[in-house]
Amino acid sequence: MGMNMVTMATEAALEVLNQKTGAHVVALSGNLCVDKKPSALNLTEGRGKSLVAEVLVPQEVVENKLHTTVEALVEVNTAKNLIGSAISGSMGFNAHYANMIGALFLATGQDEAHIVEGSLGITVAQEDEGDLYFSVTLPDVPLATFGGGTRLETARECLEIMDAYGSGKVGKFAEIVAGTVLAGELSLLGALGAGHLARAHRELGRG
Repeated sequence: MGMNMVTMATEAALEVLNQKTGAHVVALSGNLCVDKKPSALNLTEGRGKSLVAEVLVPQEVVENKLHTTVEALVEVNTAKNLIGSAISGSMGFNAHYANMIGALFLATGQDEAHIVEGSLGITVAQEDEGDLYFSVTLPDVPLATFGGGTRLETARECLEIMDAYGSGKVGKFAEIVAGTVLAGELSLLGALGAGHLARAHRELGRG
């Protein structure tokens, strides 16, 4: 995702400043980049890729596939992701972006420390003429499809399966990431709206 290149370029710039001004360099990073940490700056300004995915789910699909209602999903999202997150002081107004981001990052050779950044974002659920409008916004998702950990054999293979390995493929990979987060977020909120979450863990959980 280019962080090492930025680090080397910054070091070169600091060397020039030191030679020209005699300024003392304390450290190459001052943490304002907010790399690998949750940050309000990253939430509002974005970092890496800033992604939005949205879908309009027909009412009958919500009822027949998610076994809940549009009204229930909207209520769950408002109470849990918006109000609950605000009360707790969370910077992630979502149910579990980190689960999908973590799985994808570990499989494709991304820097797993950036999972904390990918967990930031906001889920929106609204009723739209009886149907469900649903969206996820992820402002801070550092991604790479070339170099770094993507050169590991299994990571490269995972990216190649998705036709997302190599130069010029990061846009496609970003779309896959956003779509996966959207699907996972909708699934969990559907389970909460239907009252199925604990039962699903009990019946489908490992062990």
